[in-house]
Amino acid sequence: MAEEERSTWKSKFKAMGPGILMASAAVGGSHIVSSTQAGAIYGWQLAIIVLLVNLFKYPFFRFGSQYTLQNNKSLIEGYKEKGKLYLWVFFIMNIFSAVVNTAAVGILAAAILYNIFPNGFGLSISQLTTALIIVTLAMLLIGGYRFLDGLSKWVMTALTLATTLAVVIALFKHREYAPDFTAPSPWQLTALPFIVSLMGWMPAPIEISAINSMWTVEKRKTAKVSLTDGIFDFNVGYIGTAVLAFIFLALGALIQFGSGQQVKSASAAYIAQFINMYESSFGAWSRLLIAFIAFLCIFGTTITVIDGYSRANNETMRLLFGRKEASQKVLNVWMVFTSIIGIIIVLLFAGDVATLMRFAMIASFLTTPVYAYLNYSLVNNKEHKLSVWLNWLSIFGLIYLAGFAIFFLVYITGLLS
Repeated sequence: MAEEERSTWKSKFKAMGPGILMASAAVGGSHIVSSTQAGAIYGWQLAIIVLLVNLFKYPFFRFGSQYTLQNNKSLIEGYKEKGKLYLWVFFIMNIFSAVVNTAAVGILAAAILYNIFPNGFGLSISQLTTALIIVTLAMLLIGGYRFLDGLSKWVMTALTLATTLAVVIALFKHREYAPDFTAPSPWQLTALPFIVSLMGWMPAPIEISAINSMWTVEKRKTAKVSLTDGIFDFNVGYIGTAVLAFIFLALGALIQFGSGQQVKSASAAYIAQFINMYESSFGAWSRLLIAFIAFLCIFGTTITVIDGYSRANNETMRLLFGRKEASQKVLNVWMVFTSIIGIIIVLLFAGDVATLMRFAMIASFLTTPVYAYLNYSLVNNKEHKLSVWLNWLSIFGLIYLAGFAIFFLVYITGLLS
């Protein structure tokens, strides 16, 4: 425990990295689209859902860092030690998540680009998404993505500051609700798909916890990171993304909610409304700037998704087939595979941004209880015992996530109608 006693602000700062990477990967459809739409449609009513899902997912994201810091190995290696069945379950679900999420963040980036360049260079949403995914893949294969990946962290900071400032300005602006406006209620079955999709990527898809554990392993190769400092880094990133979700919800609640303007359900159309919110706070000059910042932010997320999921799948396959080291060539094959299948999914959805985003987010939520249990089983055993509060939060979290998933599955079968 002497290592823990030497934790200082300087050592905490040196440990920063994986948690911030996780935070930058988290800012995507859940924040820019779902959180803002939740505020725009329902005002502050869904703030409790945003709070609960961030609270109940917290332990399972944290375990990605905690397990690695305690054992100096990734979650994926932990799954293997639990048994190959655990590893196969993760592998199959992660391949599915990789291709669906690549398609979803790619199509969202294309939707934002459409708002920067009218008519999207004469390309359809599907064609523009295909081009963006190919460019991302090329950058990953030649290694030129590192500059943009570093830049995306600053871009995310710029978007966060701009959103916070827009919310502060909106707070002090006098606004009037439309005369015939009646606030819709989210507490009815018809709103359930929206709520489940909101929770799916809130604050990020839960499989990011496994990718985050791999980033933590890499961080420990270049810096000494204690358990205390590593958890501090994780908390800064996780709490930061949770707070940001509330800021985006506030943006919708304070500017668009009750305005009389119909909230577009299609994500591409909603992006225009999203950018208009900043324009109403800052003026017309900010429109292109905010659109460009948002695009770079989502483009950076696209890079992280293709790279991170491919690395996780590459590592999983290495462990399944007993190879000593992960091959760069095999990693490149995984990135090509993920990109191609992602493009095929985009084409199958015919560029329907809203449907694809909703499908990806709901699918992510339905797989969450499985990932959550896998992570919980690794850190709560004979070798490691969780603190009482964290164990109870995990149990309540599993009940909440599994209960909501089962309730939704019953709903889509039509048994509740």
